[in-house]
Amino acid sequence: MNSSWKFTLSELPAAAERFAQTYGTRRVVAFHGAMGAGKTSFIHALCDSLKVSSTVSSPTFSIINEYGYPGGTIYHIDLYRLRNEEEATRAGVEDCLYSGHTCLVEWPERAPGLFPEDTVHVYLEPVDAQTRLMSIGQK
Repeated sequence: MNSSWKFTLSELPAAAERFAQTYGTRRVVAFHGAMGAGKTSFIHALCDSLKVSSTVSSPTFSIINEYGYPGGTIYHIDLYRLRNEEEATRAGVEDCLYSGHTCLVEWPERAPGLFPEDTVHVYLEPVDAQTRLMSIGQK
């Protein structure tokens, strides 16, 4: 299940749609990448693709945002402000990851031991100002 592809920022909606069609049945997706790599932008486009009914925003300060969509519930989780797995557990992250609902997680390296074994790991990296390389696989 390893793959990679490049897309430009103007191709972001199509890349998100492709991802949703390929990995849409997976419940936990961990997004890796440096600050500014496009994790939140990709998740926003993915939520648009999945027809999320509420406003999608970065959960940097709230840690967890919950969205409704035709397939149920999506948890958008941002672990950037957390120091370790204990803080993530106290914030309710583990409950979300094992809830059976879709979880889209930014900065998963803050609490790597909490993720289910079948988590899909997405690595985003800037190629240039307009292009991103996305690599997808499992641990």
